[in-house]
Amino acid sequence: MKVIVAYDLGEAFVEDLRKTFPSVDFRPCYTVEEQLREVPDAEVQFGMISREVYLAGKKLRWFHFIGIGFDTILKKVPEIVADDFLMTNARQTHVDPMADHVFAMMLALARHVPELIEDQRAHRWDMLKYFGRPKELSGTTMGIVALGDIGRAVARRARGFDIDVYAVDIKSMDPPPGVREVWGVERIDDLMAISDWLVVTAPLTSQTRGMIDRGRIERLKHGSIVVVVSRGSIVDEEALVDALRSGKVAGAGLDVFSEEPLPAKSPMWDIPNLLITPHVSAESPQLWDRRKAIFKENLRRFLSDEKLLNVCDKKLGY
Repeated sequence: MKVIVAYDLGEAFVEDLRKTFPSVDFRPCYTVEEQLREVPDAEVQFGMISREVYLAGKKLRWFHFIGIGFDTILKKVPEIVADDFLMTNARQTHVDPMADHVFAMMLALARHVPELIEDQRAHRWDMLKYFGRPKELSGTTMGIVALGDIGRAVARRARGFDIDVYAVDIKSMDPPPGVREVWGVERIDDLMAISDWLVVTAPLTSQTRGMIDRGRIERLKHGSIVVVVSRGSIVDEEALVDALRSGKVAGAGLDVFSEEPLPAKSPMWDIPNLLITPHVSAESPQLWDRRKAIFKENLRRFLSDEKLLNVCDKKLGY
């Protein structure tokens, strides 16, 4: 069996694959041109895939995506949805660092860390400027949009800060530990109204695109803080900027944007109460180890005709 390795995780990873699965022909191909040469008789592709390569892969039976949210793959290769083609992803490998990143942003905004760093760099000691401004987390309320793996990890951490957590999700479920109530998406307006912290961990689908629009941002509790780590285009960025400028929203932390990289001319760069990170919330050394491990386990299962982990629902988009 031939496997295209279409994401560069280093030579040591390819050698480990060859040692672990000696009967498999692994072909590292990190450009579209290389993949087009090798894919016609390949059964598996790991990492990324373009429309050209997908259409040329007449024998492809399984594609393992290196990440979690595969909306970009579906946008470029819409044929995948209807095709009888197995797709898996690296779900759960990103959970802990993304949940950590949420709280890094929350604490930075609550305690005015960016402003404090500016004062440090200017050698400025100004106690009076901060009197009464930092925000405590204990006793506040968090609203989580989508209580999947990442949302649950955020909720577990919130429990340690004595934050009351509510969530909305498209799936009906009993509240997991640390979550007071889980409502249907039809109650998202109620969630906005009670949230001191609004955390968006939803995938980008036809249902979630534009979900947090201007009207819903206006429903947020005055002085709330918004953190988005899953995908851009779920929150109306223009409306959020207006709310940050007016003081309706006290602060926001965005790791994802509707256009990436964020254009240099975007007004968001210059909003003082907006913390921007370049889509790195999932990054950690452990993340890459887990990505490798999930593919190896799935390949073992594929070769043994066992059920694969993290099979994607291509129609739902997650």
